[in-house]
Order: sequence, then structure tokens, then C-alpha cells
Amino acid sequence: MNRALTVHDLVFCGIALVTGLLVAFLSRTLLRWLAGHAKRTRWSGDDVIVDALRTVVPWAAIAGGTAAAAAVLPLTRTVQHTVNQCLTVLLIFVVTLSAARVVAGLVQSVTSARSGVAGSATIFVNITRVLVLAIGFLVALQSLGISIAPMLTALGVGGLAVALALQDTLANLFAGIHILASKTVQRGDYIRLSSGEEGYVEDINWRQTTIRALSNNLVVIPNGELAKSNMTNFMRPEQQLTILVQAGVAYDSDLEHVERVTLEVVAEVMTGITGAVPDHEPAVRFHTFGDSRIGFTVILGVGEFSDQYRIKHEFIKRLHRRYREEGIRIPAPTRTVALQQGAVLIPQQRVSDGAVQGEAPALHD
Repeated sequence: MNRALTVHDLVFCGIALVTGLLVAFLSRTLLRWLAGHAKRTRWSGDDVIVDALRTVVPWAAIAGGTAAAAAVLPLTRTVQHTVNQCLTVLLIFVVTLSAARVVAGLVQSVTSARSGVAGSATIFVNITRVLVLAIGFLVALQSLGISIAPMLTALGVGGLAVALALQDTLANLFAGIHILASKTVQRGDYIRLSSGEEGYVEDINWRQTTIRALSNNLVVIPNGELAKSNMTNFMRPEQQLTILVQAGVAYDSDLEHVERVTLEVVAEVMTGITGAVPDHEPAVRFHTFGDSRIGFTVILGVGEFSDQYRIKHEFIKRLHRRYREEGIRIPAPTRTVALQQGAVLIPQQRVSDGAVQGEAPALHD
């Protein structure tokens, strides 16, 4: 100490500390009020900024009060310098964490608002957060008087070794960036890979892509494998799909009547089932003279990929009921076969639905 500690020093020190705490409390109360107003706006970025300020401003007030209290006390130059350095590092740490939160939140907000960028793709959020934290760490070292030039040189030399050791990780990282930049996959898209995996894209991070299958299970695919795989995106270029339902009627049916009844059932399903597209123009196309029926295709419109199962279910039930009411017959597949043992030809039997009609004759040597 340069001089003896007095009562006035303690009083002024206490006033500085209390002032810092009071400013921190008032600022946090004010920012809480601003956060309530920010939630009522459409832009989510103001929520992120106000939330970060609720952390930075109170800590800055406390650090300022502590620095003022230390300046009032008769401390030695070494102790005073140490206290100031500790407070500076603390403030840099708080500001860095808050800045990382703000930048990550803004990136999240921008990616969610843009249709051309995969919303909630954590690869961009993680990269920006790591960059901000790294910059804050270097600034803290510089404030402590530690030269960062040798560290940057060492990182540059060691980066080559790290890159060689983490080839797969870096390949997945750049593959994920390529997938997002090409805008072929976005969060919420339903995709199917050539390897058989399919489902809704939940997230694309720095290493892997998470897909939620229709069974509600998560499928994790490395970004490198996703980039190399043949993929079908059922949400691009538009979400609505056209599905085909195969059917057939007997040869003695009136095809004009069949087409009219089928279109009536299609119109009923399109307007009454959730997930159907009412303004989609239905179509019935006869295409095959089969072994036992005239085959045709019914073209339906659905809102998205998972809706097709419910639409097909309801359409087949209603079409079957309506055909029975109208007397339209849907024949079962039939085929005539001959059984032969040795040189004796057994009488022909008629097969329907995989079963032989009538009693099979006994076989004789």
C-alpha cells in the first residue's frame, strides 16, 4: 500500500460496489421489460439481441463498480494491475459468450426466414459460434500481454497435421456446406436415398444429416455419404405430389360407366379427406388388356408425401363400395393349368386366387 487504509476509503469502496450492483439490477429490469416488447414483434432478431444485453449490461455494471472500488482503495500498482486484468478478462469472456449467442441467433433467424436456405441447419450456427469464441479467446490472451503471433504460426503449421488426421470429419463438413449451398435439401423435406433410407430431414450439422422416418425413428447419415448418394426429394420443386393407383374391371364392364363412377369417387375423396388437393384435375387412363381384366390407372393429387397413404386407403375403400353398389365387377386373377404325371395327362383345373377350383382327380401311375 502507498498509504494506510482509512474509513473514507471503505465508504467510497462500498458506494462504488453498491452503485454497480444497483445499475446491474435496474438495467436487467429495464431489459426484461424490453424483452417483453421484443417478443411481440415479427422479427426474432430483436429477441436475441435483448437477451444478450440482459447478460452483458449487468456484468459490465458489476465489473465497472468493482474497478471503481479497486481504484479508491490504496492498492499497490501490481495489485491494481492484476485486478484490472482480471476484470478485463471477465468482461471479455462475458461479451464473447453474448456475442456468440447473438451471432448464432441472427444466423438462425436468417436461415429460418429464407426459403432458399435450410432453416435450423446447425452447421452455419456452429461455425459462426466457434469463430466468435476463437476471436474472443485471442483477444483475452492479447489483453493479458500474451503474444498470439507464435500461437497463430503454430496453429498454421499444426493445421496441416490436424487436417490429415480429420479427413473424414472435414469431408463431412464441406459436404454439408455444399448440400446447403446447392439448395437441394432443406429442413422438413422428405427425401429417399438410393440405399433405401427415407424420411423427413430434421437437421444438417457439421458432420451428419438427421432424417426422421415415418416410423418416427431417427436415421443418421454422414454428409459425405449423402452428397455421394442418388437422392429423390419429394418436396422439390414443389410440395404437392401426383400419385398413381392401379385398378381393373371385368371385360364385360361398360368402360364409360366405370370411368364416370371412378371420377365421382375421386372427387369425393379429393374434397373430403385431409391432405388431398381439391383443385387437382383427376384422371382415369385405361392402359392394358390383361389376362382377366382391363387395367387402368387413377391419378390423384396429394398435399405431401406422407398424405398419400391416407388418400389411397380412403380411395380404395370407397371405390370398392361404390363398384359393388353399381354392379361393376373386379375379377380375381384366373389361370388354367394342366397337371401331368408320367405320360398320363390329368384333366385341366381352373385356378383362382392361387387355389384350384373343384376337387383334384387322383393321380395314377
